[in-house]
Amino acid sequence: MSSLKSYDQKRNFKQTAEPKGDKRKTAGKEHIFVIQRHHASRLHYDFRLEVDGVLKSWAVPKGPSMNPADKRLAMQVEDHPYDYKDFEGVIPEGNYGAGFVYVWDKGKYELLHQDGRSFDKEADKEIREGNLKIRLKGRKVKGEFALVKMKNSDENAWLLLKHKDDYAVKEAYDSENYTPQRIKDKGVREKEKMKGAGKKKSREVKRETKTAKDKSAPVKKNSRSSKAQRELFTPMMATLVDAPFSRDGWIFETKWDGYRAIADVQKGKVELYSRNHLPFNDDYPDIVTALKEFEHNVVLDGEIVILKKDGSSDFQSLQNYKNSAAGNLVYVVFDMLELDGQDLKALPLIQRKELLKDVILQLNNKAILYSDHVQNNSDKIYTKAKQKGWEGIIAKEADSLYAEGRRSMSWLKIKIVDEQEAVICGYTEPKGSRKKIGSLVLGLYDENKELTYVGNCGGGLDGTLIDELYQKMQPLKQKASPFKNKVKTNTPVTWVKPQLVCQVKFASWTTDKRLRQPVFLGLRKDKPATEVYQEVAKSAKAATKAVSKSASVAKPKRDKDPLVTLNGKKVQLTNQHKLYWPDEKITKGDLLDYYMDMADYVLPYLKDRPLSLHRFPNGIKDPGFYQKDVDIEAAPDWVKTISLHAASASRDVDYLVCNNAATLAYMANLGCIEMNPWLSRIQKLDNPDFLVLDLDPENIAFKYVVQTALAIKELLDQLDVKAFCKTSGASGLHIYVPTGGKYNYETCRLFAEYVAKQVQQELPDITSVIRTKSKRNKKVYIDYMQNSKGQTIASPYSVRPKPGATVSAPLRWEELTDDLAISDFTIGNMAERVQKLGDLWEGISKTKNDLRKAIDKIEALAQSDVE
Repeated sequence: MSSLKSYDQKRNFKQTAEPKGDKRKTAGKEHIFVIQRHHASRLHYDFRLEVDGVLKSWAVPKGPSMNPADKRLAMQVEDHPYDYKDFEGVIPEGNYGAGFVYVWDKGKYELLHQDGRSFDKEADKEIREGNLKIRLKGRKVKGEFALVKMKNSDENAWLLLKHKDDYAVKEAYDSENYTPQRIKDKGVREKEKMKGAGKKKSREVKRETKTAKDKSAPVKKNSRSSKAQRELFTPMMATLVDAPFSRDGWIFETKWDGYRAIADVQKGKVELYSRNHLPFNDDYPDIVTALKEFEHNVVLDGEIVILKKDGSSDFQSLQNYKNSAAGNLVYVVFDMLELDGQDLKALPLIQRKELLKDVILQLNNKAILYSDHVQNNSDKIYTKAKQKGWEGIIAKEADSLYAEGRRSMSWLKIKIVDEQEAVICGYTEPKGSRKKIGSLVLGLYDENKELTYVGNCGGGLDGTLIDELYQKMQPLKQKASPFKNKVKTNTPVTWVKPQLVCQVKFASWTTDKRLRQPVFLGLRKDKPATEVYQEVAKSAKAATKAVSKSASVAKPKRDKDPLVTLNGKKVQLTNQHKLYWPDEKITKGDLLDYYMDMADYVLPYLKDRPLSLHRFPNGIKDPGFYQKDVDIEAAPDWVKTISLHAASASRDVDYLVCNNAATLAYMANLGCIEMNPWLSRIQKLDNPDFLVLDLDPENIAFKYVVQTALAIKELLDQLDVKAFCKTSGASGLHIYVPTGGKYNYETCRLFAEYVAKQVQQELPDITSVIRTKSKRNKKVYIDYMQNSKGQTIASPYSVRPKPGATVSAPLRWEELTDDLAISDFTIGNMAERVQKLGDLWEGISKTKNDLRKAIDKIEALAQSDVE
């Protein structure tokens, strides 16, 4: 498909003056760049670079910066035709990108590196690798820049960075300061015109709709607001641990003592709500007013707090704010889930925070604060927290993804002051001078979802607060105790329905699980009573050891048919309790848990590769089947596919492409036990990234497979070719030779054939290269025929539909001994193995063997033999 086809499909050239994408520029020595200020629904800048006759394009919301300290988000968009470099003017209302376009800067650009390739090939290579380094020669922007693709992002998110050079500046840089006022005014006028035209059209539509309604039966009004068009977000939660710690790759933040809140800001409209989706707009109008000033569409995660002069938060003052409006009310923001329509949840936390800091500083409103952090060492912030009497601190893995709606081991909370949420189950009669309430009777839910009594709380209650609590509890009064077991109290109790949740601080837990010296802090309206349980701190040491790179992917809860959110996508999981390995009692849910735990290790070997699905919807005892052609109608619309010709089917089929955890979960839920990717990626389908030798034993001991693998390694070492080995997970071993996508399948297959036949000649008694099974009995078959376009092989860390739920496990060459066994690597121990050893194949993508040099060595060796 032409790279300009997407551009053309989005535009109606009868209405817009934009150039058609029907021609490319012929190659030349010099290459241009252009930056266009685009006053569309949201003001942004379009950064375009000429590559191979078209303009590679990125939308930069804040515009470029000449300050190296700035990291500008740049979202890659469709290629534009070369002639777009001169386009200025109005894109009419109703068309894609409607608004005013102005050529803000343009000039020539150069590549900083060019390793023998043509300019276009080198630029294309660097873009594919996500690391483009250039030198701009413009009127406003000059010098060295880098475009770097963000890790773990499948949403085309990049960063535009200025290098430190003679043109760099140290002061704040705003592209708008270099835009003529007449251009700014023109953009505003055009948008106002479009709004006016839009309102007129809207009135016409309303009149038509009203006429139609008058002629039809009455329609029931929808009780939900326009927010119903957007799903509500549920925040990621932290796990309690018992002590502070210092560890590379972690950041540490203040634990704010207030109400957790999501802020969804879209085109100046704000929805502020609690973690359980209760609206906050009416409660905190000053925060809402401040949020309306954002120039971007954002979804923020933070805490509404009353900030004291020493910088700490005061939960009790927040309780009184609604009545008194006293105190410094602020929204402290520590994460960002979306920016200008782009899902950021799949970006590493540290990158999300960099972008968040930029947009908060740009807003410059004292009611919205950025929650800063320290890295690697918690000592300083923990000491400060103790001195100021904070509730505690939060530890977060810097590379963690945002696991929406999940309590994650990648976010940990360390408390200084013991606090606990509790359910109000009743109140005792007052004594002495106290009126209405003596103490509150508190409970928590246990693992059986039954209320258990945890003590009475009278501390922290004063006259005004008692009156408010008393009024709230009167409609909830009931005769029966909500506790299953009888509760002994010194004074009569008025029982209430267990609906109100409060926050208390306390000295400690007693041996019979009662709160010692609890003090009432306030009501929590942001959490349902049924979710209130005793928080038991996990070992910080064990918790941080347990967190692998994949801990940021939330493990699905084992509900009946849970709907989980991964990478911002909703994935329906079904039949979690179905036995896939009946003998081992391993379920479909266990398989899904494995792939979610291991997602960050599995996904790099699947990304951008067509997949053949090996499905076992009824478990391994039933025959499975291969599926290449995905049913696009039945699949979610966010699932990525690629249409390719399949020789076996003699037609085009839609292959699945798995680039994120959501797709991985979707595949596993289909009963796809093993993952079978192509050896080449969709960007270069004819050139595999590896050549593979599959060692398959036929009625011969596994030690001979090991012997064959070591013989192959010895030969490859002689040729200065680096190889990687893994178990197949079935019966043999796989040897991968990385080629960097430099050679086509035929070249790779010929090289693999040479290696296979050389080793077979060396080990004729135990090896064979003959495909016919009967002719390789009691031999190790060295299969080099997998190196063909469209052939697949089980990926590293893929589970296999074999007894024991074995896994295709990357190995160190030193592990190839006579004791090695396929059964040593299973769904049950692979996560522990990678936590201990890491990904043993981590360097495979950076290894690019030179087969040409190896072939030269082979020819030289052959010549020396002749001589």
